[in-house]
Amino acid sequence: MTRNHKPRGLRVVVVGQGYVGLPLAVRAAEVGHHVVGLDVDAGRIKRLVIGESYVEDISDKRLAPLLAAGVYQPTVDPSDCAGFDVAVVTVPTPLRDGAPDLSHVEEAARTLGHHLTRGATVVLESTTYPGTTEEVFRPLLERGSGLTAGRDFHLGYSPERIDPGNPTWRLENTPKVVSGIDPSSMEAVRAFYASLVDTVVPVASCKEAELTKLLENTFRHVNIALANELAIFAHDLGIDVWAAIDAASTKPFGFMRFAPGPGVGGHCLPVDPSYLSWRVERALGQNFRFVELANDVNNHMPDYVVRRLVAGLNERGKPLKGSRILLLGLAYKANTGDARETPATRIAELLTGMGAEVQAADPHVLDEAHPRAVGLASLQQVDVTPARLAAADAVVLLADHDAFDYPLISAHAPYILDCRHRLAGAGAHVDSL
Repeated sequence: MTRNHKPRGLRVVVVGQGYVGLPLAVRAAEVGHHVVGLDVDAGRIKRLVIGESYVEDISDKRLAPLLAAGVYQPTVDPSDCAGFDVAVVTVPTPLRDGAPDLSHVEEAARTLGHHLTRGATVVLESTTYPGTTEEVFRPLLERGSGLTAGRDFHLGYSPERIDPGNPTWRLENTPKVVSGIDPSSMEAVRAFYASLVDTVVPVASCKEAELTKLLENTFRHVNIALANELAIFAHDLGIDVWAAIDAASTKPFGFMRFAPGPGVGGHCLPVDPSYLSWRVERALGQNFRFVELANDVNNHMPDYVVRRLVAGLNERGKPLKGSRILLLGLAYKANTGDARETPATRIAELLTGMGAEVQAADPHVLDEAHPRAVGLASLQQVDVTPARLAAADAVVLLADHDAFDYPLISAHAPYILDCRHRLAGAGAHVDSL
C-alpha cells in the first residue's frame, strides 16, 4: 500500500465543498490529481459546475481551467466517489445543545465506506474532539466496506488550517499537520499532503493531531477573551486599551497581539474550544475552566456593544428606541463573506428587540452568494452612501472590510461606534470599543 513520495494523478474525493473543502479540492486538481468534489448542497454544486465560486479564496479564473480539463468534478452524486485513491472529509462539525454534532462526519464515513477499496487512503480534516478518528470515523468506514483500517486501507487525521481571506498564508504555504493510525497510514497521508503543501508536520497519533487543532483555536479564543475583557475594564477606567495594545506589540518577545472586537464568529472559535471542554468533562469529569470563562466573555461581547451604543446615543440626547442604526459588516471577520456564528446576528437581534430601526451593509455577504445566518435573513442590506450615512443616528463598524470607504464614513456619519479601531483619530464623533 506504499505510495510514491509525492504522488500525482490520484483519484481524490473531497467530501464537503465549503471554505475548507473547495480550496483543498482546487489545489489537489492544480497539482495533477483528478478530483471529485462532493457536497450535499445542490445549489453549491450547480454554481461550481458552471465555474462560479462562492469562496473568496478561490476565483472563477482558477476554477475554469480545471473544469475544462475535467480534473475537477463537482457533484452531489455519491456514486461518483467510486474508485478513489484518497478521500478527505471536510464537513461541518457544529454544536447541538452544547454537545458535538458529528452527524455530517458519520454520514460521510458511511458514504465513503460503500466505495472504499484496498490500498485507498481516507483522511478526516473536520475539527473534532480527540478520539473521533479512531472511535467514530473508523468503525463506520470498516462496517461499510468490510475492510480493516491499517491492514486493508490507510486512515489518518489532518487538521485544517484554512484562514479565509488571508492573502499571505494560503493552503500551500501553511504547514500541514498529519497523522495516521499506524506507520503505513502515516506515510500515505504524509505523501498525499506533500504533493499539495510546502511543509508537512507529522505527529505520532491521530489524537495528537486532533488536539493540535483544538489547542490552536482554544489559544486564540482565550487570548481574544482576555483582550475583550481588558477593553471593557480599560474603558471604565478611562484608559485607551488600543494604545496599550500598540505599545505592548513593540515587545519583540513574550507577547502576541490580540485585539478586542464585537465577538467571535466562524466555525472555529465559537465551537472548537467547546469540543475540547466537552471531551474533558465526558472523559475526566472535570471542567475546562479557561474555555468556559472565554466562552462567557466572548459570548457577551455583542451585549456589551449594544450597551456602549446605548450610552453613546444617550450622550447625544437620543434614545435607542426609534433610532436608525447602520451596521457595517455582517461577516465575522474582515474581507470575507463568512457569516457563520457572526456576532452581528446577536447585535441586530438585540437592537431590533429594543426598538431600533436597523439596516446593514456588507459587500461580501450578499444574498445570492452567501446564505445569511439565522437572524440576519430579514435584515435590510443597503449601500453605503453619504445620504445613508448622514441619515443614521449611529453607525456601528463590526467587520472592517477593506472595501468600505472609511474617509466617506467618517465624513458623513454623525456618530460611529468603531468595534475594530479602524477609524482611530477620525474625530470626536467616533468611539472605539
